Amino acid sequence: MTDSRDALDTAHLDLPGWRHVYSGKVRDLYEPDLAQLGGAHPLGDVVLVVASDRVSAFDHVLSPGIPDKGVVLTQLSLWWFDKLADLVPNHVVSTEASAMLGDGLVPDVVAGRAMICRRLEMFPVECVARGYLTGSGLVEYRVDRTVCGVPLPEGLVDGSRLPEAIFTPAAKAEVGEHDENVSFEVVAQTIGLEAATRLRDLTLAVYSRAEEIARERGVILADTKFEFGVDPVTGATVLGDEVLTPDSSRFWPADQWQPGQSQPSFDKQYVRDWLASDASGWDRASDATPPSLPADVVERTRDRYLEAYERITGDSLF
Repeated sequence: MTDSRDALDTAHLDLPGWRHVYSGKVRDLYEPDLAQLGGAHPLGDVVLVVASDRVSAFDHVLSPGIPDKGVVLTQLSLWWFDKLADLVPNHVVSTEASAMLGDGLVPDVVAGRAMICRRLEMFPVECVARGYLTGSGLVEYRVDRTVCGVPLPEGLVDGSRLPEAIFTPAAKAEVGEHDENVSFEVVAQTIGLEAATRLRDLTLAVYSRAEEIARERGVILADTKFEFGVDPVTGATVLGDEVLTPDSSRFWPADQWQPGQSQPSFDKQYVRDWLASDASGWDRASDATPPSLPADVVERTRDRYLEAYERITGDSLF
């Protein structure tokens, strides 16, 4: 795989054999163009999930993107899917690429950043596991010493390790809006107690496995978000979307962890910090579009994503 350097926005790509149907903050979704494929896809009821290089912060999609970010997200997700396969099935069917037109495989132009996946009936909940206290969890804790209805001990600070990992779900929001933290009881009322219990148990089991693997590599997995769906054919609960990437998780270097302060992280923290600084000239409380990211912020953010991949997997992408 070569170092492409230039950010790729995949939202408007014309991919032979595939029809664009949706764009999120980062990912674009395509479904088979059945007319081109002769009426059916050779792999069944599938979708093509393509990770772009778009970067978002404070609920805004920013410009320019971060070169190779989509490759990092996809390749790291694939690495984790393999490590978790004995705990829960995932939605990946194929990553095989081809330059042939309309053969139903991953088009070469998005090779490395795209996965052909089973179409799932997604649960309307973000399944969040927290092993450390920070972010929105810290905000809630400071109010009443709970997070999503889970009581926590007194005396915790930003970055504190929790006595045990907790399930802190969120209701999915539309693009550009905040997900809303909710209690387990709210999830159970929405999808049923049996399904809610299954998602909670899977979320905590996957987090526990991933936290141990990351810690062995000198990385703290502070918290992470999973999305699950039901395979309409088998009825199985399946892990979908991205998994354990710097976009869906907080990864901290273990040798720099110091409770009581904001932790350095392997993600888009450079982007957030610059936008919040006087240098950007942007007022977060306004309706103004954020300014373009400067080249040094883009470069340092790219380096951080690549470092996350390399530290966790032990391999280099480029």
